[in-house]
Parts: sequence; structure tokens; C-alpha cells
Amino acid sequence: MRTRVKICGITRVDDGVAAALAGADAIGLNFWSGTPRCVALDQALAITNALPAFVTVAGLFVDPAPEAVRAALAAVPLDLLQFHGDEPPDFCASFGRPYVKAVPVKPGVDLLHYASRYAGARGWLFDAFQPGGLPGGTGTTFDWNEVPGGLTRPLILSGGLTPQHVGAAVRAVRPWAVDVSSGVEVTGDDGKPNKGVKSPPKIAAFIREVRNADG
Repeated sequence: MRTRVKICGITRVDDGVAAALAGADAIGLNFWSGTPRCVALDQALAITNALPAFVTVAGLFVDPAPEAVRAALAAVPLDLLQFHGDEPPDFCASFGRPYVKAVPVKPGVDLLHYASRYAGARGWLFDAFQPGGLPGGTGTTFDWNEVPGGLTRPLILSGGLTPQHVGAAVRAVRPWAVDVSSGVEVTGDDGKPNKGVKSPPKIAAFIREVRNADG
């Protein structure tokens, strides 16, 4: 099986195009105002308009007001919604678009039970949880052995993935897809990711390692 790749947190037209040209199956546009990766509607539209055919565009939200989701859908041709908060299943399904639900991997959470509430999701995105941190895009990994068996929806693996170890993650978990944001961003002088600014060489290296792991 070919592992799908999503490059999330795209904020610039050039980065979206670079992801597509490197072979990404999807990009993510973040509409949550609590992150530096948040993108305005006009910029989101410019990014989507620059993409070639057959690249899926996902819109990411965290506990949004319904009006915010509807405004994004009216302004940007989103193919998929991605929810990273405590949104109830009925809310996620209420916008007439396929959706993905993030599952926070943290102590005390029955991951299979949590995910199973969202039976209508097109996929379950397992992501690392960092107390007090961002709901995704933290650059933090989790123990891949914590992914439960018996999943009935496609597994999307996220959380601190980088070109250096995504191949090992794919071989260990065999997910339907991998989702990366901070792991393919430009590194600042402080050694930390420049949130929202992607590195085309890192994107290419990330996708190359996924393909190598696929064999």
C-alpha cells in the first residue's frame, strides 16, 4: 500500500506548490487563530488556486463556531475538514464535507473508544498531546505502540514526524497516511521551526523517506 502524505500548516503559495510538486497527496490550511500557522481566507484561496489537480485541500479547525467553518467553506474550495478540538461528532458531520478527527494520545484516554465516537470520519488522526501546547503541530512524538488495534477507519499518523524517522514510523505502524507540519519547516537561528514557513528540501526528503518505507 502507498502511504499518503499530507503537508499541514501551509501559509504561502510557494510552499503549497512545492508540496504538490514533491508528490504530496494533500495540504492543510489552518484556520485556528491560536497558531502562527493560521492563514487568512484570501491567502488560503490564493494557495488553493495555485495547486495542480488531484491535490486534496484540508481545512483545520479547533473548536470553531459554526459560522467560522461556513465562512471558510464559502471562501475556499476545501475538500476535507479536519477537527482538532473537542467537537462532538454531530458538529463535525454537519457541514456537508468529509471530515477527519484528531485523536489526542495522552494518558487516561481510551484511544479506541475516543476514536469510535467519530464513526462518520473519513480517517482518525492520532497526534501527540502536549499539556498547555498547541493542539497539533507541536513537534512532539508519541509511542507508536500506543496506536490501538481494531481501528475501523483509516489511520493517519501525526506528531513530531521528520524526514529522519518518518520511514521508521511507516514501517512500525503502517498507517494509511502521515501528516507533518513542524518537521518540514525552516529552522530558525534558535534551532526551532519557523512556524508556517516550509522547507522544500525537507518536504522532498520527507516524502522520499515515506516512499522508501513503502518499498
